Amino acid sequence: MTSPLSSRPGPGDRASAPPPDKARGLITALGIGQICSWGSLYYSFPLIAEAMGAELGWSKPDLYGAATLGLVLAALAAFPVGVAVDRGHGRWVMGLSSLLAGALLLLWSQVTSLAAFYALVAGIGALQAATLYEPAFAVVARRVGPAHSRAGITSLTLWGGFASTVFIPLVQWLLTHWGWREALMVLAAVNALVCAGAYLLFIDPARDLPPAAGATAQTQRDHNRQAVRQALRRPVFWALLVSLTAYAAAFSAFTFHMYPLLRERGLDTASVVQAIALIGPAQVAGRIVVSLFAAQASMRAVGAAVVTVFPLAFGVLAFLGADFPTVAAICVVYGGANGIFTIVRGMVVPEMLSRHAYGAINGLLTVPMTLARAAAPVGAALLWSVGASYGTVLSAIVVVALVLAASFWLAAWFSRPTAIPSFPSPHHPTP
Repeated sequence: MTSPLSSRPGPGDRASAPPPDKARGLITALGIGQICSWGSLYYSFPLIAEAMGAELGWSKPDLYGAATLGLVLAALAAFPVGVAVDRGHGRWVMGLSSLLAGALLLLWSQVTSLAAFYALVAGIGALQAATLYEPAFAVVARRVGPAHSRAGITSLTLWGGFASTVFIPLVQWLLTHWGWREALMVLAAVNALVCAGAYLLFIDPARDLPPAAGATAQTQRDHNRQAVRQALRRPVFWALLVSLTAYAAAFSAFTFHMYPLLRERGLDTASVVQAIALIGPAQVAGRIVVSLFAAQASMRAVGAAVVTVFPLAFGVLAFLGADFPTVAAICVVYGGANGIFTIVRGMVVPEMLSRHAYGAINGLLTVPMTLARAAAPVGAALLWSVGASYGTVLSAIVVVALVLAASFWLAAWFSRPTAIPSFPSPHHPTP
C-alpha cells in the first residue's frame, strides 16, 4: 500500500521510470530566464531604491514599504500559482507574468509620486510568485516527474546563481552612466524580451511526463489534494515552514540592505560592488560541489550541515571588522551556503514530504516565506532608523539565522526514514 508521502510510487503516480526527456533545452531556457527574472525583479531593487531616495527625498521605510507590500501580494499568489503549474499552465503563468512585469517596470521609470511607486512596485512584487524559482521548480517537476527532478533543479539553480553577479554590476553601471529611470527601461526590455520569450517558447505542457495509465485529470487532482492534506498533518511540514521562513527573512533583510550596510561599515562603492559580486559565483561553486560530490546524498543531511554556516557568517560580519578581505570572505562563504540551500529548498518537498502535488505543497511553504521576505526589508529599515546604524540589524539577522538552523535540524529529525508513517492509498482518501 502506497502513500503520497512514501518514497515508492503508487498506482496514481506519474510514470516512474527514469524519463528519456532530460529537459536540457527547457533547463537552459529557464536558467537564462531565472538570471534575468531574479536580477531585474529582485536584486536590482536596493540599488534603484538608493538612487530614487537620493533624487526624490524618500526615506528608507517609504521605499522598502513598497517592496513589502509587493511581497505580501506574492505570498497570497504563491499557492494558486503552484496549483496552476501542477495543472499544466506553467507556460502562461510565467510567460504572461514576465510580459506584465516588463510593462510595470516601464511605468515605474516614469514615477514621480509615492502612491504610483507603491502601486507599481506592489504589482511587480506580486509577479515574483509567478516568475522566480518556485514556479520554475514546479515546471521542471512536471516535465521529468518529482522523483527525477533533483538534477534539473540543481542545474536550474546553477544558472540562477549568476543573477546577482550579472545584474548588480549591470544596474550599478546603468545608474552611474544613465540614471535610475533609464535603468528601469532596460530592465523592462529584459523582462519582455528575454524572460517572456524563454518561458513562452520553451515551456511545453505537451512534453510533460504523462500520468500513469488510467489516471484521469480528476484522479490526479484528488490525488494531489490528498497529498496536501497529509503533508499538513506531519510535524516535519511545520518545522520546515519555520526554517524556510527564517531563511527567507535573513536572506531578504541581508540582500536588500547589504549595499548600504557595507557602505556604512566603511567600504567604498567599488569595494561593496566587488564583494557583493562574489556571492553569485560562490553560489554556483556551492551547487557544483553538491552536484559533483553529493549527487546522491540525502538533502536532509546536506541541509542539516549547511544551515550551520548562516549564523556563523552573519555573526562574523556583525562582531568582527569590516575590512574588504573579511567582507569578501564572508560573501564567498555566505554565497556558497546560500547556493547549496537553494537546492535543498527545491528538494525538501519530494524528499521530506511528498512526491505528489509539488507545486501546491511548495506553494504552501512559500506563503510564509514570502511574507517574511516582505517584512524583513522594511523591518530592517525600521531597526536601522532607530539608531541610524546597521549594528542592531545584523544582530537581529544572527538570531533569525539561529532559528533557521535549529528548526531545520528538527525537521531533519522528524523526517528521518524510521519516522515516516504509512498512510492509506490516495485512491482511498480518508474523510
